[in-house]
Amino acid sequence: MKTSLHYRVMIWTGIAVLLVWSLGPIYWTVASSVTPTDDFSVRPIHFFPQHFTFDHYSRLLGINVDRIGGVEVWRQFRLALLNSVITSAAATLLCVAVSALGAYAFTRMRFPGRNVLFGLVVATLAVPAYAVLIPLYQIMIKMHLVDTYVGVALIYVSAYLPLSLWLLRSVFEALPLALEEAAQLDGAGRLYILFKIVLPLAGPGLTAAAILTFLGAWGQYLVPLIFSPQATKPLTVLIPEFVTKNFIDYGLITASGSIAIVIPALVVIFLNRYLVSGLLAGSVK
Repeated sequence: MKTSLHYRVMIWTGIAVLLVWSLGPIYWTVASSVTPTDDFSVRPIHFFPQHFTFDHYSRLLGINVDRIGGVEVWRQFRLALLNSVITSAAATLLCVAVSALGAYAFTRMRFPGRNVLFGLVVATLAVPAYAVLIPLYQIMIKMHLVDTYVGVALIYVSAYLPLSLWLLRSVFEALPLALEEAAQLDGAGRLYILFKIVLPLAGPGLTAAAILTFLGAWGQYLVPLIFSPQATKPLTVLIPEFVTKNFIDYGLITASGSIAIVIPALVVIFLNRYLVSGLLAGSVK
């Protein structure tokens, strides 16, 4: 049955609005990052840069050394970028490893209170972050983990572990039990079955959990603002600092923002199919 012209116009209009809504801020950020500082105050506003410049990127990359408040921008940016990569990657690896072990235990092992315990862990997703900031900060101070990679990574793990656990449990439940039973008959142990049989089959689910954890950790602002004030400060905390009391450096903000979205954009572009298949892995048994 052929669709009417009115219906197709509505569909394409909706798609166009969605694309503008989603990609418009990204385009504006990238376009502003190549706009000279003097052009930011020009009226009326131009949606396409009238003049192009890469001075903002040069300052961030240390090509044209500039200073803000006596501190080199490149040194700050390089350290913040490194901190973002380290904390996000560490949290992703640790979260996926722990959630894989926990999900397998909740799926295949029988012990008292299994469903209740799983429900309590997943229920922590409903707890707002600001509700536990004060006690969490006190714990981190006593353990000397404030402004450390370990401390920030552990906080990220505690935040995204319930989601990964729930996702991987659904993936493990969809896997055929016959393969594990056959391996047990051949004398294989639990750990051998997990690492040699279950985890390779659950690859899309593990990838999906890793992507969700990495993207969530990369975009965090409130947690690193409190727990990473100096040595482990990420990009999400550094970029707002380009707004001073008397001046807003739009060029540095947009240029650093453009660079900050490259890594998560690459993750989504190249691993998108694994994310979709992983999320759908446990939907059909």
